[in-house]
Amino acid sequence: MKTLKTIQKLSKAGEILSKIMFICCLVGFCLCIVGIVSMGLGAPALKLGSVTLKGIINTEAETTAGTIYAAIAVGLILCAGEAVLAKFAECYFKHELAAGTPFNLSVARELKRLGILTICIPIGTQIAAEIAYAVMKQMMQDIAPFRLDNSSSIGLGITFIIVSLLCQHGAEIQSGVEDAKENERTGVL
Repeated sequence: MKTLKTIQKLSKAGEILSKIMFICCLVGFCLCIVGIVSMGLGAPALKLGSVTLKGIINTEAETTAGTIYAAIAVGLILCAGEAVLAKFAECYFKHELAAGTPFNLSVARELKRLGILTICIPIGTQIAAEIAYAVMKQMMQDIAPFRLDNSSSIGLGITFIIVSLLCQHGAEIQSGVEDAKENERTGVL
């Protein structure tokens, strides 16, 4: 029972961290929208002395406005995808805590689904971000190259899938033990 209590504490921590991640991704998403709008409205018009914000970006940061637009657009897409994934993780942890054990068939299936989503959502957002970058590169001049790497999500997703199979096996064993006890109690062979 000590191990189960530890697992439940970790699940509670996972639920809390998933909520925090979801909120952070929503904030990041909203800030990216604000960034795009403020760049569009404020970069050419906002003046600090006799220099515009766009002029500061181009000379001081050695970064073009197009690069900043592209980075913000990519950030918007990545934050949206991670917010969705964080919400799925939060739901998994809620259901695991409600079941009281990870060794439950429906909880194991949900963990397997989370593993698949942990692989697919980052790959999908990476593809969408690459498309957005390519479109912006065609529309604007001097956008700096960038590189995204979501390979860690593949490893994490595979780990979730493997652990889900272990939990499913544990649930099947537990179900078999309970069936044997019931059969013994009722005298059925």
